Amino acid sequence: MARPEVLDRIKEAEREADEIVADAKEAREERIAEAREEAERIREEAREDASELKDERLEEARESIEAEREKILATGEEEREALETHAEQRRDEVVDHAVDLFKEAVNVQSQT
Repeated sequence: MARPEVLDRIKEAEREADEIVADAKEAREERIAEAREEAERIREEAREDASELKDERLEEARESIEAEREKILATGEEEREALETHAEQRRDEVVDHAVDLFKEAVNVQSQT
């Protein structure tokens, strides 16, 4: 093989090597870009999942709080009714006692 042919073949091999390197760099950049896009998609999906989970837990907490509130209100209502009933039952007794105290006070004043 003549020297010019060898030089031409070397130049051709260098050109092919440069193309291979350029293609590899381009492919690498594409893979990196795709990986970044995939990572961003995964992050966004995770954010959405976390937000949905947060909303679900908040709703569960609200429902639990509302149920507890209703329970407390019902207990308070029952206690109020019991106190009213007890007070109503003792009203006559208290009125009689107050009248007796008044009569005693009047009797004490009339005797002096």
